[in-house]
Amino acid sequence: MLITSCTVHDLRFPTSLQLDGSDAMNPDPDYSAAYLRLHTPDPALVGHGFVFTIGRGNDVQAAAVNHVAQRLVGRAVDDVCGNPAALNRELLWDSQLRWLGPDKGVMHMAVGAVMNAVWDLRARSEGLPLWAVLDAFTPSEVVDLVDWTYLTDFMNPAQGREILEEQVAGRPQRRATLSVDGLAAYTTSPGWLGYDDDKLVRLSREAVDQGFRLIKLKVGVDVADDRRRLGIARSTVGADIELAVDANQRWTVNEAIENVKRLAEFDLRWVEEPTHPDDVVGHSRIRREIAPTPVATGEHLANPVMAKQLFQMQAIDILQIDATRVAGVHDLLAMMLLAAGADVSVIPHAGGVGLCEAVQHFGFFNAIAIAADPAPLAIEYVDHLHEHMADPVVVDNGVYQLPGVSGASTAFNDEAITRFAYPSGTEWSS
Repeated sequence: MLITSCTVHDLRFPTSLQLDGSDAMNPDPDYSAAYLRLHTPDPALVGHGFVFTIGRGNDVQAAAVNHVAQRLVGRAVDDVCGNPAALNRELLWDSQLRWLGPDKGVMHMAVGAVMNAVWDLRARSEGLPLWAVLDAFTPSEVVDLVDWTYLTDFMNPAQGREILEEQVAGRPQRRATLSVDGLAAYTTSPGWLGYDDDKLVRLSREAVDQGFRLIKLKVGVDVADDRRRLGIARSTVGADIELAVDANQRWTVNEAIENVKRLAEFDLRWVEEPTHPDDVVGHSRIRREIAPTPVATGEHLANPVMAKQLFQMQAIDILQIDATRVAGVHDLLAMMLLAAGADVSVIPHAGGVGLCEAVQHFGFFNAIAIAADPAPLAIEYVDHLHEHMADPVVVDNGVYQLPGVSGASTAFNDEAITRFAYPSGTEWSS
């Protein structure tokens, strides 16, 4: 069976109308996806992947995804899915496309969409959800999926294998526990910066009623207003609900230190993206000077090398992996192993269309097979646009339920294409 063709759609959702997703750096995003499908002669066997963007430029990302995906057309499904590590290295080490990064930016994310689609195709062919496909691998097989180039000065394959082997005996119990109890979710839905106070109060109350124990608020434009909004949130939800803040890269290093100290009275669970995501040294200084407030980042990390440097500099307390920012499954496995070696918790980022669905598989696999202690783990949740996914995430009483449908949960439904393909979809043409 061959991969016969690929299709890429520029999907855009007009979230800017209600200011869903608004923050200090991105005031009016239209959540979007460069959405890839790898087709086979069997219409029921299609691989799905995407890159999340926020509006203009999604066409550029879609073109890049198509450019990389065409490399797979005409290849045997068994060859592509049977040795994904070899394909991953082939795509990442294409010297002419790598020149456009290297290992970052539009082309790197395009490789991620393709590799995620390949893994979705493999999981569907095996009739298993992606987390379960990974969970069936031995420690050696997981380690062999990682490209260890540039990482061995911090962790080598033997050390990665040791981390995985330490959890082998406990995997069945962890899996059983997660299948019953799920994995904790935290919500950002009440905290978008463009929401007025009444909406903040209403959604915060609803979040508590829905079982969420942690709410994240966007900050970063005006620290006085940030203090005011945090005061409203705290008085609304009480002392037992945790609050985190996300500055979305808006501050300089000095501003981050000063501003977080002014917000520390709210006993913050963490401060997220306090400055530029590539500023490893800056994050290290921020973490030292705002202690004990934890520092979280990761949704804009381009590759495992950046994560490695954050760990080497002891710059963060929480790593927030994103399912579509890096080059897909292989990069994500590397980052989770590196985090375990650094004793850093992995709490995935999921603030965007399809991201909750995609990243849940890695959050669950980390909790089952990698993390030393799954108790503090969680996954971000935002309550919009799930109706456009073919296999929408299930969050009940503030926890993610273990996915049971085969694949990587990365497929959009046909109506989403009809309505939101840009610019011809009915939502845009009207």
